Amino acid sequence: MRLPKDLAGLDGLIIPGGESTTMTRLIDMYGLREPLREFAGAHAMWGTCAGAIVMAMHATDLDRETLSLMDIDVERNAFGRQVDSFETDLAFAEIEGAPVHAIFIRAPLIRKAGPGVEVLARLDTDEIVAARQGHLLATSFHPELTDDDRVHRYFMALIAEESPVR
Repeated sequence: MRLPKDLAGLDGLIIPGGESTTMTRLIDMYGLREPLREFAGAHAMWGTCAGAIVMAMHATDLDRETLSLMDIDVERNAFGRQVDSFETDLAFAEIEGAPVHAIFIRAPLIRKAGPGVEVLARLDTDEIVAARQGHLLATSFHPELTDDDRVHRYFMALIAEESPVR
């Protein structure tokens, strides 16, 4: 998806990990800011790592405006540099079974979640790393880097909801 017209026909959208500064610049360059906001008003959207930063209301050290979709404040690169990346297992609300194995790569932290935001996962330090606001999902980690597809299936269930909670 690169242009506003590419949103037509989509049931949901994942904003992946990557570089949030570059993403927000490209969003503006290709005229995607308002189309993405409109899309998120009616469809499920999931931001992983940098995608969570882009979806947040506020992000530290970002020289561009976020999409301001979720009532969360995010700290970019909260764990440090690439060499500080790590893996851990997380209890994830609304996902049954074993803990979710989470891979954090230059990951953000959700420092504040507004009253309409449901916290789905926290580190042992009680820091927020996954949250949901209606049909919007944000994760600080990269579920796509494991063989466990439960977070992906959780997002697919958000897409399938006939009338998402807003």
